[in-house]
Amino acid sequence: MGVKIANIDVGDFPLLLAPMEDVSDPPFRALCNEQGADLLYTEFISSEGLIRDAAKSVQKLDIYEYERPVGIQIFGSEIDSMRQAARVVEKTNPDILDINYGCPVKKVACKGAGAGILKDIPKMVDLTKKIVDEVDLPVTVKTRLGWDENSKYIVEVAERLQDVGIKAISIHGRTRRQMYKGEADWSLIADVKNNPRMNIPVFGNGDIDTPQKAVEYKNRYGVDGIMIGRASIGYPWIFREIKHYIATGEVLAPPRIEERVKVARQHLEMSVKWKGMHTGIVEMRRHYGNYFKGYSHFKPFRTKLVTSDDFDELQQTFDQILESYSSDEPAFA
Repeated sequence: MGVKIANIDVGDFPLLLAPMEDVSDPPFRALCNEQGADLLYTEFISSEGLIRDAAKSVQKLDIYEYERPVGIQIFGSEIDSMRQAARVVEKTNPDILDINYGCPVKKVACKGAGAGILKDIPKMVDLTKKIVDEVDLPVTVKTRLGWDENSKYIVEVAERLQDVGIKAISIHGRTRRQMYKGEADWSLIADVKNNPRMNIPVFGNGDIDTPQKAVEYKNRYGVDGIMIGRASIGYPWIFREIKHYIATGEVLAPPRIEERVKVARQHLEMSVKWKGMHTGIVEMRRHYGNYFKGYSHFKPFRTKLVTSDDFDELQQTFDQILESYSSDEPAFA
Protein backbone atom coordinates (compact mmCIF):
# COMPACT_ATOMS: atom_id res chain seq x y z
CA MET A 1 0.00 0.00 0.00
CA GLY A 2 1.63 3.21 -1.16
CA VAL A 3 1.75 6.48 0.76
CA LYS A 4 -1.09 8.76 -0.31
CA ILE A 5 -1.44 12.53 -0.27
CA ALA A 6 -5.21 12.86 -0.62
CA ASN A 7 -5.78 10.47 -3.56
CA ILE A 8 -2.26 10.80 -5.01
CA ASP A 9 -0.17 7.66 -4.59
CA VAL A 10 3.47 8.69 -4.17
CA GLY A 11 4.97 5.23 -3.67
CA ASP A 12 5.85 2.97 -0.76
CA PHE A 13 8.54 5.21 0.73
CA PRO A 14 8.53 8.40 -1.32
CA LEU A 15 11.58 10.56 -1.90
CA LEU A 16 10.61 14.20 -2.33
CA LEU A 17 12.64 16.96 -3.98
CA ALA A 18 12.63 19.91 -1.58
CA PRO A 19 11.62 23.35 -2.80
CA MET A 20 14.87 25.34 -3.10
CA GLU A 21 15.13 28.84 -4.50
CA ASP A 22 17.03 29.03 -7.82
CA VAL A 23 17.54 25.24 -7.64
CA SER A 24 14.20 23.40 -7.93
CA ASP A 25 13.40 24.82 -11.35
CA PRO A 26 11.96 22.82 -14.28
CA PRO A 27 15.35 21.74 -15.70
CA PHE A 28 16.55 20.38 -12.35
CA ARG A 29 13.17 18.86 -11.52
CA ALA A 30 13.27 16.97 -14.82
CA LEU A 31 16.64 15.45 -13.93
CA CYS A 32 15.52 14.48 -10.40
CA ASN A 33 12.37 12.95 -11.85
CA GLU A 34 14.48 10.85 -14.25
CA GLN A 35 16.62 9.68 -11.33
CA GLY A 36 13.69 8.49 -9.23
CA ALA A 37 12.27 11.39 -7.19
CA ASP A 38 8.63 10.51 -6.42
CA LEU A 39 7.28 14.01 -5.79
CA LEU A 40 8.74 17.30 -6.96
CA TYR A 41 8.16 20.73 -5.46
CA THR A 42 8.76 24.03 -7.25
CA GLU A 43 10.90 26.83 -5.91
CA PHE A 44 8.90 28.84 -3.41
CA ILE A 45 6.85 31.59 -5.00
CA SER A 46 6.01 34.93 -3.40
CA SER A 47 2.26 35.39 -3.01
CA GLU A 48 2.71 39.15 -3.41
CA GLY A 49 4.72 38.60 -6.60
CA LEU A 50 2.05 36.29 -8.01
CA ILE A 51 -0.89 38.60 -7.44
CA ARG A 52 1.08 41.56 -8.81
CA ASP A 53 1.99 39.48 -11.86
CA ALA A 54 5.76 39.86 -11.26
CA ALA A 55 7.51 38.08 -14.14
CA LYS A 56 9.90 36.05 -11.98
CA SER A 57 7.08 34.77 -9.75
CA VAL A 58 4.80 33.93 -12.66
CA GLN A 59 7.58 32.07 -14.50
CA LYS A 60 7.97 29.79 -11.47
CA LEU A 61 4.44 28.50 -12.12
CA ASP A 62 5.72 26.65 -15.21
CA ILE A 63 5.11 22.94 -14.70
CA TYR A 64 5.16 20.10 -17.22
CA GLU A 65 3.23 16.85 -17.59
CA TYR A 66 6.35 14.66 -17.22
CA GLU A 67 6.97 16.10 -13.74
CA ARG A 68 3.79 14.84 -12.15
CA PRO A 69 3.07 14.55 -9.33
CA VAL A 70 4.29 18.10 -8.76
CA GLY A 71 3.50 20.61 -6.03
CA ILE A 72 3.68 24.39 -6.32
CA GLN A 73 4.87 26.12 -3.14
CA ILE A 74 3.86 29.63 -2.09
CA PHE A 75 4.88 31.86 0.80
CA GLY A 76 3.63 35.09 2.31
CA SER A 77 2.34 36.64 5.51
CA GLU A 78 -0.83 38.40 4.34
CA ILE A 79 -3.89 36.16 4.45
CA ASP A 80 -5.72 37.88 1.56
CA SER A 81 -2.65 37.80 -0.68
CA MET A 82 -2.08 34.12 0.10
CA ARG A 83 -5.70 33.30 -0.72
CA GLN A 84 -5.48 35.15 -4.04
CA ALA A 85 -2.14 33.47 -4.82
CA ALA A 86 -3.66 30.06 -4.04
CA ARG A 87 -6.37 30.74 -6.63
CA VAL A 88 -3.74 31.69 -9.22
CA VAL A 89 -1.83 28.47 -8.46
CA GLU A 90 -4.97 26.36 -8.78
CA LYS A 91 -5.50 27.61 -12.36
CA THR A 92 -2.04 26.24 -13.24
CA ASN A 93 -3.34 22.79 -12.31
CA PRO A 94 -0.56 21.30 -10.18
CA ASP A 95 -1.23 18.13 -8.20
CA ILE A 96 -0.58 19.80 -4.84
CA LEU A 97 -0.39 23.28 -3.33
CA ASP A 98 2.29 23.58 -0.63
CA ILE A 99 2.65 26.36 1.93
CA ASN A 100 6.14 27.39 2.98
CA TYR A 101 6.40 27.84 6.75
CA GLY A 102 10.05 26.87 6.85
CA CYS A 103 12.21 29.36 4.94
CA PRO A 104 14.63 30.86 7.50
CA VAL A 105 16.20 33.65 5.44
CA LYS A 106 15.88 37.09 6.95
CA LYS A 107 14.12 38.81 4.04
CA VAL A 108 11.31 36.23 4.29
CA ALA A 109 11.14 35.23 7.97
CA CYS A 110 11.49 38.73 9.39
CA LYS A 111 8.40 39.81 7.44
CA GLY A 112 6.36 37.09 9.15
CA ALA A 113 6.42 34.72 6.17
CA GLY A 114 8.19 31.35 5.84
CA ALA A 115 9.53 30.31 9.25
CA GLY A 116 8.57 33.75 10.58
CA ILE A 117 5.01 32.57 11.09
CA LEU A 118 6.27 30.07 13.70
CA LYS A 119 6.16 33.02 16.12
CA ASP A 120 2.39 33.22 15.63
CA ILE A 121 0.90 29.72 15.64
CA PRO A 122 -2.78 30.85 15.75
CA LYS A 123 -2.17 32.89 12.58
CA MET A 124 -0.37 29.92 10.99
CA VAL A 125 -3.39 27.69 11.65
CA ASP A 126 -5.87 30.34 10.47
CA LEU A 127 -3.93 31.05 7.28
CA THR A 128 -3.69 27.34 6.52
CA LYS A 129 -7.44 26.88 7.01
CA LYS A 130 -8.20 29.82 4.70
CA ILE A 131 -6.06 28.31 1.94
CA VAL A 132 -7.50 24.81 2.39
CA ASP A 133 -10.99 26.33 2.10
CA GLU A 134 -10.00 28.44 -0.92
CA VAL A 135 -8.87 25.66 -3.29
CA ASP A 136 -9.86 22.15 -4.33
CA LEU A 137 -6.22 21.04 -4.51
CA PRO A 138 -4.68 18.94 -1.72
CA VAL A 139 -2.76 21.37 0.52
CA THR A 140 0.53 20.34 2.15
CA VAL A 141 2.86 22.22 4.50
CA LYS A 142 6.65 22.46 4.82
CA THR A 143 7.82 23.77 8.17
CA ARG A 144 10.46 23.58 10.92
CA LEU A 145 10.43 22.40 14.54
CA GLY A 146 9.77 25.91 15.81
CA TRP A 147 11.18 29.44 15.90
CA ASP A 148 13.87 28.66 18.50
CA GLU A 149 14.85 26.15 21.19
CA ASN A 150 12.08 27.39 23.49
CA SER A 151 9.23 27.11 20.99
CA LYS A 152 9.45 23.63 19.47
CA TYR A 153 5.70 23.02 19.42
CA ILE A 154 5.72 20.97 16.23
CA VAL A 155 3.75 17.99 17.65
CA GLU A 156 0.82 20.22 18.57
CA VAL A 157 1.21 22.41 15.46
CA ALA A 158 1.15 19.43 13.08
CA GLU A 159 -2.01 18.12 14.72
CA ARG A 160 -3.73 21.50 14.44
CA LEU A 161 -2.73 21.84 10.78
CA GLN A 162 -4.08 18.37 10.08
CA ASP A 163 -7.33 19.33 11.81
CA VAL A 164 -7.83 22.28 9.42
CA GLY A 165 -7.36 20.04 6.41
CA ILE A 166 -3.76 19.66 5.22
CA LYS A 167 -3.04 16.33 3.50
CA ALA A 168 0.69 15.91 4.38
CA ILE A 169 3.44 17.68 6.30
CA SER A 170 7.19 17.90 5.66
CA ILE A 171 9.27 18.86 8.68
CA HIS A 172 12.84 20.14 8.62
CA GLY A 173 14.53 19.03 11.83
CA ARG A 174 15.87 22.45 12.84
CA THR A 175 14.47 25.64 14.32
CA ARG A 176 14.52 28.91 12.42
CA ARG A 177 17.24 30.21 14.72
CA GLN A 178 19.51 27.30 13.74
CA MET A 179 19.20 28.17 10.03
CA TYR A 180 21.20 25.25 8.54
CA LYS A 181 23.71 24.92 11.38
CA GLY A 182 24.17 22.03 13.77
CA GLU A 183 22.57 18.66 13.28
CA ALA A 184 18.92 18.21 12.35
CA ASP A 185 16.91 16.73 15.23
CA TRP A 186 14.63 14.05 13.84
CA SER A 187 13.36 12.87 17.23
CA LEU A 188 10.61 15.49 17.20
CA ILE A 189 9.69 14.53 13.64
CA ALA A 190 9.27 10.97 14.97
CA ASP A 191 7.09 12.33 17.78
CA VAL A 192 4.80 13.89 15.18
CA LYS A 193 4.65 10.62 13.24
CA ASN A 194 3.98 8.61 16.43
CA ASN A 195 1.21 10.91 17.65
CA PRO A 196 -1.82 8.56 17.55
CA ARG A 197 -4.02 11.43 16.36
CA MET A 198 -1.99 11.94 13.17
CA ASN A 199 -3.28 10.17 10.08
CA ILE A 200 -1.62 12.14 7.26
CA PRO A 201 1.84 11.38 5.82
CA VAL A 202 4.76 12.86 7.76
CA PHE A 203 7.95 13.48 5.76
CA GLY A 204 11.35 14.15 7.34
CA ASN A 205 13.88 16.64 5.99
CA GLY A 206 17.40 17.64 6.97
CA ASP A 207 20.92 16.21 6.64
CA ILE A 208 20.10 13.16 4.48
CA ASP A 209 23.09 12.97 2.16
CA THR A 210 23.78 9.24 1.71
CA PRO A 211 21.66 6.16 0.98
CA GLN A 212 22.82 4.60 4.26
CA LYS A 213 21.63 7.59 6.26
CA ALA A 214 18.27 7.58 4.43
CA VAL A 215 17.65 3.95 5.41
CA GLU A 216 18.93 4.47 8.97
CA TYR A 217 16.55 7.42 9.47
CA LYS A 218 13.69 5.57 7.76
CA ASN A 219 14.06 2.73 10.22
CA ARG A 220 14.88 4.78 13.31
CA TYR A 221 12.26 7.51 13.00
CA GLY A 222 9.46 5.74 11.11
CA VAL A 223 8.65 8.63 8.78
CA ASP A 224 6.50 8.04 5.69
CA GLY A 225 9.15 9.38 3.32
CA ILE A 226 12.12 11.70 3.07
CA MET A 227 12.48 15.14 1.51
CA ILE A 228 15.92 15.76 0.02
CA GLY A 229 17.29 19.26 -0.44
CA ARG A 230 20.94 20.27 -0.43
CA ALA A 231 22.29 16.76 -1.12
CA SER A 232 20.57 16.79 -4.51
CA ILE A 233 22.17 20.03 -5.75
CA GLY A 234 24.39 19.01 -8.67
CA TYR A 235 23.74 15.38 -7.77
CA PRO A 236 20.28 14.20 -8.91
CA TRP A 237 21.62 10.63 -8.62
CA ILE A 238 21.00 10.73 -4.86
CA PHE A 239 17.40 9.62 -5.52
CA ARG A 240 18.50 6.65 -7.63
CA GLU A 241 21.12 5.64 -5.08
CA ILE A 242 18.71 5.74 -2.13
CA LYS A 243 16.08 3.76 -4.05
CA HIS A 244 18.66 1.11 -4.97
CA TYR A 245 19.93 0.83 -1.40
CA ILE A 246 16.40 0.49 0.02
CA ALA A 247 15.60 -2.24 -2.53
CA THR A 248 18.84 -4.25 -2.38
CA GLY A 249 20.94 -3.15 0.59
CA GLU A 250 23.77 -2.50 -1.88
CA VAL A 251 25.52 0.80 -2.43
CA LEU A 252 25.25 1.73 -6.10
CA ALA A 253 28.51 2.80 -7.73
CA PRO A 254 28.58 6.57 -8.30
CA PRO A 255 28.02 7.76 -11.87
CA ARG A 256 31.03 7.62 -14.19
CA ILE A 257 32.51 10.73 -15.73
CA GLU A 258 30.59 10.23 -19.02
CA GLU A 259 27.25 10.28 -17.23
CA ARG A 260 28.22 13.27 -15.11
CA VAL A 261 29.23 15.27 -18.17
CA LYS A 262 26.15 14.17 -20.12
CA VAL A 263 23.75 15.19 -17.33
CA ALA A 264 25.59 18.45 -16.59
CA ARG A 265 25.37 19.34 -20.30
CA GLN A 266 21.69 18.44 -20.39
CA HIS A 267 21.10 20.55 -17.29
CA LEU A 268 22.93 23.54 -18.79
CA GLU A 269 21.07 23.27 -22.09
CA MET A 270 17.66 23.07 -20.40
CA SER A 271 18.58 25.90 -18.04
CA VAL A 272 19.53 28.20 -20.92
CA LYS A 273 16.41 27.26 -22.85
CA TRP A 274 14.17 27.98 -19.87
CA LYS A 275 15.83 31.07 -18.36
CA GLY A 276 17.67 32.63 -21.26
CA MET A 277 21.39 32.55 -21.99
CA HIS A 278 22.81 34.75 -19.22
CA THR A 279 20.64 33.66 -16.27
CA GLY A 280 20.70 30.03 -17.42
CA ILE A 281 24.50 29.99 -17.38
CA VAL A 282 24.88 31.87 -14.09
CA GLU A 283 22.30 29.85 -12.13
CA MET A 284 23.91 26.57 -13.22
CA ARG A 285 27.13 27.46 -11.45
CA ARG A 286 26.05 26.31 -8.00
CA HIS A 287 25.64 22.77 -9.36
CA TYR A 288 29.08 22.15 -10.92
CA GLY A 289 30.95 21.57 -7.65
CA ASN A 290 28.78 18.55 -6.87
CA TYR A 291 28.56 17.26 -10.43
CA PHE A 292 32.32 16.71 -10.37
CA LYS A 293 33.03 16.45 -6.65
CA GLY A 294 35.96 14.26 -5.70
CA TYR A 295 37.88 14.28 -8.99
CA SER A 296 41.54 15.03 -8.41
CA HIS A 297 43.10 18.11 -10.04
CA PHE A 298 39.66 19.36 -11.08
CA LYS A 299 40.10 22.97 -9.92
CA PRO A 300 41.11 24.51 -13.30
CA PHE A 301 38.01 23.00 -14.92
CA ARG A 302 35.79 24.12 -12.09
CA THR A 303 37.15 27.65 -12.37
CA LYS A 304 36.26 27.70 -16.07
CA LEU A 305 32.77 26.33 -15.43
CA VAL A 306 31.94 28.91 -12.78
CA THR A 307 33.45 31.94 -14.50
CA SER A 308 32.69 31.52 -18.19
CA ASP A 309 29.70 33.38 -19.64
CA ASP A 310 30.05 31.73 -23.03
CA PHE A 311 27.89 28.70 -23.82
CA ASP A 312 30.27 27.28 -26.46
CA GLU A 313 33.24 27.70 -24.14
CA LEU A 314 31.37 25.74 -21.45
CA GLN A 315 30.69 22.95 -23.94
CA GLN A 316 34.41 22.87 -24.82
CA THR A 317 35.23 22.63 -21.10
CA PHE A 318 32.94 19.60 -20.86
CA ASP A 319 34.82 18.05 -23.80
CA GLN A 320 38.14 18.69 -22.06
CA ILE A 321 36.84 17.07 -18.84
CA LEU A 322 35.90 13.95 -20.80
CA GLU A 323 39.37 13.82 -22.38
CA SER A 324 41.13 14.29 -19.04
CA TYR A 325 39.48 11.58 -16.94
CA SER A 326 39.11 7.95 -17.83
CA SER A 327 35.79 6.16 -17.47
CA ASP A 328 36.97 3.89 -14.69
CA GLU A 329 38.66 6.64 -12.69
CA PRO A 330 36.86 6.80 -9.34
CA ALA A 331 35.08 10.02 -8.46
CA PHE A 332 36.70 10.07 -5.04
CA ALA A 333 40.30 9.88 -6.12
